[in-house]
Amino acid sequence: MNHPKPSGEVKAVAVATADDLRETIRRKSKLKGRQADDASVAEVRQLIGNAPHRRDLLIENLHKLNDEYRALHDRHLVALAKEMNLPMAEVYEVATFYHHFEVVRGNDPVADITVRVCDGIACELAGAQNLLTKLPAILGNPNVKVIAAPCVGRCEQAPVAVVHQFPVLFATTDKVKAAVSNKLTTQPLAKDDGAFEPGLLAEQGVSQQGENQAVSPDYVGYEAYRAKGGYSLAKEIIDGKRDAESIIKAMESSGLRGLGGAGFPAGRKWRIVKDQVAPKLMAVNIDEGEPGTFKDRTYLERDPHRFLEGLLIAANVVGIDACYIYLRDEYHGCRELLEKELAKLQANPPFPIPNIELRRGAGAYICGEESAMIESIEGKRGEPRMRPPYIAQVGLFGRPTLEHNFETLYWVRDIISRGPEWFSSYGRHDRKGLRSFSVSGRVKKPGVKLAPAGITIQELIDEYCGGMQEGHHFYGYLPGGASGGILPATMNDIPLDFDTLQPYGCFIGSAAVMVFSDKDKARDMALNVMHFFEHESCGQCTPCRVGTGKAAKLMQAKSWDQETLEDLATVMVDASICGLGQAAPNPIRCIHKYFPQEVA
Repeated sequence: MNHPKPSGEVKAVAVATADDLRETIRRKSKLKGRQADDASVAEVRQLIGNAPHRRDLLIENLHKLNDEYRALHDRHLVALAKEMNLPMAEVYEVATFYHHFEVVRGNDPVADITVRVCDGIACELAGAQNLLTKLPAILGNPNVKVIAAPCVGRCEQAPVAVVHQFPVLFATTDKVKAAVSNKLTTQPLAKDDGAFEPGLLAEQGVSQQGENQAVSPDYVGYEAYRAKGGYSLAKEIIDGKRDAESIIKAMESSGLRGLGGAGFPAGRKWRIVKDQVAPKLMAVNIDEGEPGTFKDRTYLERDPHRFLEGLLIAANVVGIDACYIYLRDEYHGCRELLEKELAKLQANPPFPIPNIELRRGAGAYICGEESAMIESIEGKRGEPRMRPPYIAQVGLFGRPTLEHNFETLYWVRDIISRGPEWFSSYGRHDRKGLRSFSVSGRVKKPGVKLAPAGITIQELIDEYCGGMQEGHHFYGYLPGGASGGILPATMNDIPLDFDTLQPYGCFIGSAAVMVFSDKDKARDMALNVMHFFEHESCGQCTPCRVGTGKAAKLMQAKSWDQETLEDLATVMVDASICGLGQAAPNPIRCIHKYFPQEVA
């Protein structure tokens, strides 16, 4: 083989000059995508402080921006991503997931005031559509935006409009116009010298009556609560004068079950989480987004420390290191009140207390589901987790977590101090305990009724609600909120409690009872709640995301396509990840079964 002879001369090949290399380095070091401008970074820092920032406070920081600028400007989102060292895509997807955040681009205009008109069933029955139709022209201001909103948790005061953060009770066009004209945009804080003893209200109505109700009723503040013996029971337990086992047994003997809807025995839940490995956390659900439900708000805005004492008792017995309270964003007055009273408790605690943080929802019904709530507390999109593992084992921040509804903790003090027999002594029709029924719709006296478990709808209407409104005859009811099904008035003798309604395709859930009359149609109630489910689906699973929308369209027809709707219902029940999609078909099936004449 012939090889070329080596050359005595080596030729230099120019790869790059020094300037070329510097330019290459400069280009590679330049960040891709839109960059934060100095002014926006300064505005964000002024609201959230200087770095470093906790990842789980992303939603809290979004609220600070949204409150200050009435929207989320894209330039602020870019700056927030930089300040929190998060990908812009992650910040954007969280911001756009929640209904109360409006992302605007560039110099797009932002409304001075947003008026939200509730279009839930109770408000719909009371004339919400009339408000939505007339208000834009009556207000006559392009800088005031009027939009429909899902249930805002004030069904006993229907119809309700919210002017920015100011609720207009029993709303009329004149009342809303006056609130806008007078720039009433924040809910006033109530006086903290009120008196409230829930145990004395057993078998009575709890809510105010009449159209002159206070937007922010007087409540029992920290000093008043302590003066009447508040926190003394918790102190006995924390000082070791009462052992944890006796407290758990009292909870088990009382029969208290989770009052957020699932109905899991509270004492058993404490025992399960107590046996887990530390550190352990607590997550408290005050999202209360089920249409027709307002009991948690009713108790919280009158007596917050009874709840906080129950929380501290549970935390000590179970061995909790930190507590996170998740409050729905619609409850602006409750949030301000709770922030104020928490600060007093933490500044002058009656005994050593764990870290307690208040987190603010952002308008997502799905976050009432426990794992979606935990995702939201962690600063993420509120999407339900696949289970197992269950949150009692792997929950908030990956730690064993005790999750409770507000009202469950609210009764802890009374059950332990009065004895478990006090709570279990109430009941009708072979059921035990007390239930806080949120009653709304066509009754004379709507509101929270602290009635015996197992009471029937007819007994509830006649004995607690003053009967039906004048000119209305009882036609049907939703026994458990939007997802609990729909029953006719002829089925008025079913005990309202856990496990009693399932044979009829319904459940009690959070005990939100909505009553409608012969002047209404059951099919309209079903369509209303299906639109709600369509709006509130988190979109994570196709059966729920697509099924609710398709069902809502089919349900608008004069005659329903029963076969297709049943196919949709079966797929949603069998394949949806969480209870929203699984329960969404309940109204469809109830209409077919109990009100077939309306859709034939």
